[in-house]
Amino acid sequence: MEFNKISPQILDAIKAIAGDDAVLTGQESLEKYSHDETEDLVYYPEVVVKPQTPEQVSALLKLCNENTIPVTPRGAGTGLSGGALPVKGGLLIAMERFNRVLEIDEQNLQATVEPGVVTEEFMNQVAAKGLLYPVDPASKGSCFIGGNISHGSGGPRVVKYGTIREYVLNLQVVLPSGEIIWTGANTLKYASGYNLTQLIIGSEGTLGIVTKIVVKLVPAPTQDALMLASFPANELACAAVSAIFRAGVIPSALEFMERRGVEWVKEHDDIAFDLQDGIEAFLLIEVDGTNQDVIFADCEKINAVLEEYECRDVLFADSSAQKEELWRLRRTMAVSVKSNSVYKEEDTVVPRAALPLLIKGIKETGAKYGFESVCYGHAGDGNLHVNIIKAHMSDEDWNNKLKSGIREIFELTVSLGGTLSGEHGIGLVQKEFMPIKYSDTHFAIWRGIKQVFDPKGILNPGKIF
Repeated sequence: MEFNKISPQILDAIKAIAGDDAVLTGQESLEKYSHDETEDLVYYPEVVVKPQTPEQVSALLKLCNENTIPVTPRGAGTGLSGGALPVKGGLLIAMERFNRVLEIDEQNLQATVEPGVVTEEFMNQVAAKGLLYPVDPASKGSCFIGGNISHGSGGPRVVKYGTIREYVLNLQVVLPSGEIIWTGANTLKYASGYNLTQLIIGSEGTLGIVTKIVVKLVPAPTQDALMLASFPANELACAAVSAIFRAGVIPSALEFMERRGVEWVKEHDDIAFDLQDGIEAFLLIEVDGTNQDVIFADCEKINAVLEEYECRDVLFADSSAQKEELWRLRRTMAVSVKSNSVYKEEDTVVPRAALPLLIKGIKETGAKYGFESVCYGHAGDGNLHVNIIKAHMSDEDWNNKLKSGIREIFELTVSLGGTLSGEHGIGLVQKEFMPIKYSDTHFAIWRGIKQVFDPKGILNPGKIF
């Protein structure tokens, strides 16, 4: 696809639509929008625009569609797959001014929000009304809800409460043609034709730009317990995960952390934590509900399972401050790893009973190719983040051989019944690995869908396929 540059005349039209103060063109102003949190990749857009209304987004897309100009939608820029990188230049539409919670409907347990609302700020607003929006990725303090929808983001509490797909009821979407549609209905059931809402979730901004979101809420739990279990080996910790569910307990969070990751968090964030010799892995386990006796009974069941898998110690958080500190240990792990070394992060997901085989294979692949890895993630739903560390690899091996190692990790993941990404998306950096999992038939269907929504291919080009 050949795209056109933004001419002075089109730049004037962009300013007429959104206002001069909403348009950025200078190199210094564009720098922030040339990268996200994906490694060290940098791609500059020609122009950045910050619209405030669906009508402005509509006019901008119609203008770019008519003139075959590539458009990259962007949320908060916290993505890890390169989904917000303007690889073809063109216009970048930054959604940061769509930052309002429009309604919290306590009667129907729903809320309507704009895509530029910070996830944690929305969670806090609904929590003040005794409600819960449980989709809480590690970057919840800075990521936007629109970006979460674009990438199908999750977080620790997916294991009990479900993925973001189960909480989005309806979306207002601007199509590349400039048409504005609602994808579904504000109802808990939907059996009226193809479900366009679910199609947009996880489409990474390649089909349309979301401008309003209707989400489902649930009553907030009033009690919780948090425990940190330590193990002498990664595989023992991972094997305990599915056993907890088989014992009849569904935790509200079940996170895996490798020792190296904890060491780096201690160094980076100065967290006071006694890291004992002989401990190689941890499970952070949360149980919540409304009845403390039931929660304690579940914790006893979990403790019995942990003992079967050689758990060395279980720390029960005895205060809200200690709970916060343990969660900080997990939530800051990605930042700590990134600050410590050159790395690449992969986002594997398998049926949770396959986790021991997955982590064993990851370590064997690292030994084969000469890289180290730090693994952590949402073990309760089989989602393991694999941080590949350059360490002593030569630049030549890092640049040329590493992809073969990553490919083997993905091949193992697929062979275990898993797939390439649980919540980070495919974007730019994972698309070359998609044929490991998906056939030519899959690609033909996806391209057909893309053609219907975006016949000129202007919206987030260069992603997924």
